[in-house]
Amino acid sequence: MTRPEDSSAARAQAWAALGEPGAQILLIEGPSGAGKSTFAGELRQHWPGPDTPRLVRMDGLYPGWSGLEAAARALVRDLLLPLSRGERGFWTGYDWEAGHTTKQYPVDPGLPLIVEGCGALSRASARLADLRIWIGAEDGLRKRRALARDGDTYLPHWDAWQRDYEIFTAREDPRALADLRLRATETFVIPEGHSAAE
Repeated sequence: MTRPEDSSAARAQAWAALGEPGAQILLIEGPSGAGKSTFAGELRQHWPGPDTPRLVRMDGLYPGWSGLEAAARALVRDLLLPLSRGERGFWTGYDWEAGHTTKQYPVDPGLPLIVEGCGALSRASARLADLRIWIGAEDGLRKRRALARDGDTYLPHWDAWQRDYEIFTAREDPRALADLRLRATETFVIPEGHSAAE
């Protein structure tokens, strides 16, 4: 049996769950270091429809290291709810070095949208999306990947961020809200219940 070298099996399940590609909204949730950003980029790159999705990363919405809850609320209020009404939505950027918000980025309706990051999938956002994806990963793997990506910037905030995320997931239970559940390996994501050798 050939060992997979990418997330093609996970993408195939996403396309099957999505149905005919159009102006759908996809939410990708999971803990830090689970591979959400990479998988979102792969979905965008391999999108089966004629229009390339817009990609919004929650990292751009957090107003600082304690901003998980605020960003989750802003996603629904400023972006998803207006889009659900056929109106222009927006998200507000944040300058992590300067420590303040920057500008609003408009998002017009009528094109597919992928939102990835911690806090993307809540009970409020779930009802406004067409496909809800959860990516899980073993704790040690997550931490290695997150710190390899962000290094010394993330390390002092890891424990506090984890506590905030555990509070969020205990209340919202995003894994239960998901239509598709995936898990991370060292290099890609696979559907839950599959092995990396399949």
